Amino acid sequence: MSTDAKRETVAELRDEIARARTMIVTEYRGLGVRDLAEVRRSLRKQDVSYRVVKNRLMKIAARDSVEEALGPLLVGPTAIAFGTDEARTAKAVIDATRPYRIVRITGGVLGDRAIDAAGVARLATLPSRDVLLATLAGAMQSPAVTLAGLLAANIRNLGYALSQVRDQKAAATAA
Repeated sequence: MSTDAKRETVAELRDEIARARTMIVTEYRGLGVRDLAEVRRSLRKQDVSYRVVKNRLMKIAARDSVEEALGPLLVGPTAIAFGTDEARTAKAVIDATRPYRIVRITGGVLGDRAIDAAGVARLATLPSRDVLLATLAGAMQSPAVTLAGLLAANIRNLGYALSQVRDQKAAATAA
């Protein structure tokens, strides 16, 4: 690979790192070209890009941002999945590589923190970011709705009491 091609690759990798919130590192030793293309195709459907990278070029690209977290994971033949949704990216990688027992997840990077392969598996079991935010919004809204119901109940009960007093007075005047 010429020096200009290496510079271009490093620039592309820097761009991928800047856009991605999550990077899942896999070792693909023994995976055929056709199988690798199938994994890429499957991940592309989930808005996750999957690149085979040279470790040295990736370390250079990550030097200014996530080198400390990513560096120890770059051992052996490495392919990295870049995604924007943490849980969805982890689940997509696990689902796409499950048929190929050869592919091994070595770890990942969330933001600027490294996680191990077990952490990636736990992350895949979480609901997506949108679902978690909706759950949080519902939990925050619930006390306000309960308070509004309690305040409305007092007014409603006062209305019932006044209605009963009116009915009693009407019955007393009729008798």
